[in-house]
Amino acid sequence: MSRNDGRPLKQRKVADASRLTGVDPIIARLYAARGVTSADALNYRLNQLAPVSSLNRIDEAVALLREHQDRRIIVIGDFDADGATSTALVLRCLRAFGFADLDYLVPNRFDFGYGLTPEIVRVAAEKSPSLLVTVDNGVSSIDGVAEATKHGIEVLITDHHLPGKELPAARVQINPNLAGSEFRSPHLAGVGVAFYLMAALGRALEEAGQTGAARIPARYLDLVALGTVADVVQLDHNNRILVRQGIDRIRAGRSVVGIKAILKQAGRAVDRLVATDLGFTVGPRLNAAGRLEDMSVGIECLLTDDPVAAARLAGELDEINKERRDIESTMREQAFAFVEALDDRKLPACVCIYDERWHQGVVGLIAARVRERCHRPVIAFARERDGLLKGSARSVPGVHIRDLLEAVATEKPGLIEKFGGHAMAAGLTLAEANFDEFSLLAAELLGKRYPDADFSGAIVTDGLLPDDALNLRFARLLRESGPWGAGFPEPLFQGDFTIAEQRVVGEHHLKLRVTPANGGETINAIAFNQEHAGLRGTVRLAYRLDVNEYRGFESAQLIVEQITNL
Repeated sequence: MSRNDGRPLKQRKVADASRLTGVDPIIARLYAARGVTSADALNYRLNQLAPVSSLNRIDEAVALLREHQDRRIIVIGDFDADGATSTALVLRCLRAFGFADLDYLVPNRFDFGYGLTPEIVRVAAEKSPSLLVTVDNGVSSIDGVAEATKHGIEVLITDHHLPGKELPAARVQINPNLAGSEFRSPHLAGVGVAFYLMAALGRALEEAGQTGAARIPARYLDLVALGTVADVVQLDHNNRILVRQGIDRIRAGRSVVGIKAILKQAGRAVDRLVATDLGFTVGPRLNAAGRLEDMSVGIECLLTDDPVAAARLAGELDEINKERRDIESTMREQAFAFVEALDDRKLPACVCIYDERWHQGVVGLIAARVRERCHRPVIAFARERDGLLKGSARSVPGVHIRDLLEAVATEKPGLIEKFGGHAMAAGLTLAEANFDEFSLLAAELLGKRYPDADFSGAIVTDGLLPDDALNLRFARLLRESGPWGAGFPEPLFQGDFTIAEQRVVGEHHLKLRVTPANGGETINAIAFNQEHAGLRGTVRLAYRLDVNEYRGFESAQLIVEQITNL
């Protein structure tokens, strides 16, 4: 089974782009195919955001924060990039607003697990806070909120994950996905919810006479952009505004010094940054800290205003990320060997894999890699502690993985210890003794609930790109026409090319020079992690057109997703 060979190409549906006047015709076609049919959806000014006041119970949340303004507040974060940026954003804003007694805790995934658990509440209680504010977690923390209540601590939950049948008894909870919410952007990341809360608080403080308070949260849109892209939430219009505004701040050199330091450490040019740099360069370095060690390293990098400290912390994050890559590489080979042992006819509808040697902080990445191989939902497990497994699930379009877990829990109560997540990603805890039964039931229920699920792994393209657009000018235009990302995918084209040159570089990557089959200028291409043997004559490529920079010289380049011999 190969990740790239043989996957069918499916062209994205063409939509009416006639209302997108003043836009390059090819770009207009790409926008229309992604649901953008008017110029209003390309307006990324902040005044186009969904109104701050429209987020459910946000006024109550602001009032609660103001009640505790002169008392100790502890922010309870999460151990991924969304959680880290959310924590940094809230702390930076509250400090700027004049909240003096602030602290934060991030549960170490190995000691406490995810979210506001009773154990982390007891640690927080030792610091005698009057209020706990969760960011990017809390919607499922029923026991944790109950524990806080026992200690006389109030709780404000800010989250974006899907709620279960029962909600925790927090004083206030804001979440665009709660029942009854009419907020028009349910796809906010955790940092997006935190930004809305800080924006509402800033306005309230400004109205109360604190000059300039309303402008403070916008200073940290770089953090909002980073968390939003790294959490792979859908880039609807609202999220594209947040990401575009944040990217503009980073490009202008107005980001927090930690983001600058991470980009410098990774060799990325700040002034040319795009959303994929956040998703594939900055985000993984932050996530590595939460996966292997303690996310406080990442949070401190985002909190410091000292460039020297930021550079040191960015270096630590880079080293942790290298270790994460090594661990992932070993686990990936083991997981692929398991899947390769099965032919397509034996693959269950939901692939569950487990190895007692695996690192629980990395199983989410393994689930994603195996999904890319077998084109169906995958749940990868590692041992959490004696008798318990920690699972991380990744899905495919059309299969709501959290709903599937809920269906399993309903069909067989007690089989899953706990679970939560989104449509495309979820997490769960499972007794090791229940692994086989869970695996069979998950596959069975997926087949029943999603009988028409597409497991072909079809590559969706935007069709043919005219040969005269295969140039640096159009590559730059594509780059600037984003932000591209989840739910607003970067354009992917298909076309037939003649191979002029080919060689393997960096051990696993294929460097090409290709010419459009119908004639035209030769262009560079790179196929990452694709060591193809026997390429000849004319091939069909699925590719992205990108800008390559080398020693200060820019050129157009094809980033090849798939190569097929013709």
